[in-house]
Amino acid sequence: MSLWDEPTKPMSAQKKEKPEEGRASIYRTVFTNSCKEMMCYPDFPFPDDYPNYIHNTRLQQYIRDYAQHFDLLRHIRFKTLVTKIRKRPDFSATGQWEVVTRRDGKEEAAVFDAVMVCTGHHVYPNLPLAHFPGIEKFKGCYLHSREYKEPEKFKGKKVLVVGLGNSGCDIAVELSTVASQVYLSSRGGSWVMSRVWNFGCPWDMVLITRFWTWLDNFLPKAVSDWLYVRSMNKQYKHEDLGLMPVDGASRKEPVLNDDILSRITCGVVQIKPNVKEFRETSVLFEDGTVQDNVDVVVFATGYSHAFPFMEDESVIESRNNEVALYKCIVPPQLEKPTLAVIGLVQSFGSAIPTADVQCRWAIKVFQGLCTLPPVSEMLEDIEEKKRNKVKWFRTSNTLQTDYITYMDELTSAIGAKPNMLKLLLTDPRLALKVFFGPCSPYQFRLTGPGKWSGARRAIFTQWDRTLKPTRTREAPPATSTLPTLLVLGMLFLPLLLLLTVLYW
Repeated sequence: MSLWDEPTKPMSAQKKEKPEEGRASIYRTVFTNSCKEMMCYPDFPFPDDYPNYIHNTRLQQYIRDYAQHFDLLRHIRFKTLVTKIRKRPDFSATGQWEVVTRRDGKEEAAVFDAVMVCTGHHVYPNLPLAHFPGIEKFKGCYLHSREYKEPEKFKGKKVLVVGLGNSGCDIAVELSTVASQVYLSSRGGSWVMSRVWNFGCPWDMVLITRFWTWLDNFLPKAVSDWLYVRSMNKQYKHEDLGLMPVDGASRKEPVLNDDILSRITCGVVQIKPNVKEFRETSVLFEDGTVQDNVDVVVFATGYSHAFPFMEDESVIESRNNEVALYKCIVPPQLEKPTLAVIGLVQSFGSAIPTADVQCRWAIKVFQGLCTLPPVSEMLEDIEEKKRNKVKWFRTSNTLQTDYITYMDELTSAIGAKPNMLKLLLTDPRLALKVFFGPCSPYQFRLTGPGKWSGARRAIFTQWDRTLKPTRTREAPPATSTLPTLLVLGMLFLPLLLLLTVLYW
């Protein structure tokens, strides 16, 4: 039963805040996992005083500010439900679509030359109850993470969270402040890293660079995998905390969480293996251990892809929760390429700049300025990328991709990819920042269609905007320890040599 279905249970007495059908839903404490400099619209940086990682309410305000700045609100019809998208009878000649909408109880249809589907992939919850034997006998309550909003309803409860993803870790950490005990079950483990990386820098400004991408592709696969595992284990050894992925070299998207380590070491969150069976009041795990008196189960088991508004389901084919799209955007077998799926891609980078580049590429396709190859070549490209994803990410998920490689692939097709050789000859300072520095969204507005005159300056000042919101107190610089270390080294070097000789 759902957490809210049984009126005789104490927790169900509180009114349910039901997520709206067909829309994404988040819990109140959601913060971004990408820092502001890496997730902004490429021609609209966040305000200087915004924190590096942003609460969902401030992100919403930023999007409103963006829409007002570019005078977009007059082009948007709010509170309008799309109920049907279908090809016009003459689609093979015109490529036009008929879109049926409902607003204030009234239905109407309109014809569009092109359609962008921007529903993302966090709308339709995946609740695979068939994979959890005995769930029908469980006397406690269960819910999908999409229904979770705040921890107060779980005070004093024993809670099992199923799923070691971003949502699962966030919810487990938050519940650990009120629940009597939280168990976090994982089938295959995952890499877990902090938003704050070396020297307190945002992780993505340190790791998402052209240099690291080049090095990753240049080195032999075995060496690259070794470096990847070493960097992921730098803060703590995943195997010691029960987090280590089954496939240690997997490059699948890591979990970003600053608090899960302390929660585990304090014992308020316990990592458990996959659930083997649910019983009336207990849970049997695959390692044979049994946890008694479990009150609530939160299934953080992800989402499914669905496009219920498409009259012809074959237009956007989804099999085994995988969607086959050319460049992760266009259905390859359309007679006319006038439909684009935006934001249905998973990478190491942020969603906003990725969607921005996808839209720019799609517009050029709609206009006929970016010509697509024959269907056979598009299908082969999809299959080739699928094979590469198995090699790098250990998954055939057609939506998984490398951020910089993908962004460069799209922008090169529309003439917006930074030309490193040209930059090195004409603007070497900028070239060094583009190659060795963060691959921030401004890079993709330096040239080509949509070029922004402020892109160069934004790149040179991105670290200033990163430091400003944290330097809220004047503090003296740290005293350098280098001279002290040199003196100590000179004093102890003879002793070290003597001990070495005596040892041998």
